[in-house]
Amino acid sequence: MFDQVSTNYDRTNSLLSAGNDAFWRRATVRAVSPRTGDHILDLAAGTGTSSAALAKTGAHVVAADFSPGMIEVGRRQQAGNANVEFMVADGMALPFSDSEFDAVTISFGLRNIVDPHVALAELYRVTKPGGRIVICEFSTPPFSLVRAAYFFYLNRFMPFMVRFASSNAEAYDYLGDSIKAWPNQQILATWMREAGFTQVAHRNLTLGIVALHRGVKPLHGGSITIDGAPNAVEAPAAPAAPAAPAPLDSPVDTVEEPVGK
Repeated sequence: MFDQVSTNYDRTNSLLSAGNDAFWRRATVRAVSPRTGDHILDLAAGTGTSSAALAKTGAHVVAADFSPGMIEVGRRQQAGNANVEFMVADGMALPFSDSEFDAVTISFGLRNIVDPHVALAELYRVTKPGGRIVICEFSTPPFSLVRAAYFFYLNRFMPFMVRFASSNAEAYDYLGDSIKAWPNQQILATWMREAGFTQVAHRNLTLGIVALHRGVKPLHGGSITIDGAPNAVEAPAAPAAPAAPAPLDSPVDTVEEPVGK
């Protein structure tokens, strides 16, 4: 499906989000806080627009996506950018070593993976101890009036807009239903903790239409659970102390800190 919309993907996203996609991308980059020399995984990277933004600081970014069509467009758009490496990858079976990345991030892609719990476990596995995760995803506006207006947009207005913006309008038919079926901010935070991440917090963007979740992989060894079966994760000896996660700073943010912290 994503191969079919790859040609005009970025333009369609910008139109459907009324330009908010650029704001959400900047917020994601700030939360990841990339540094020169960092090795970062950008999963569900699409055409690599978010990857290029992360790489501006000198970080090396692996732009991974399940869609060969998206990767092909991304390679053309980012030709000559030595800090972005494109790779076709399955989010539920990442082709990377354990503890490989300083940071992992996924924007508007976790919702599209068949089993997001498995994807979170894989993201945990490939993150270095002390490394950070940032998830940017559509979510549930906490205010009922905003929620009602947003769902009206998804059901009535967005299908009309897609016909003019997308190279394959039918491929976007799933979008509204997938957003409405996606769990709210608190449930996603719980999923992240179940995968093993700590210091989990979230920030609402655009009145909660989008939420930015952040967490850290602990320095000590731990375990993650998939379908009730524990999977041991061993931390390397004497890891460096983790950098403090970037703040989710806004007076109107809804931030959930881990239970018992």
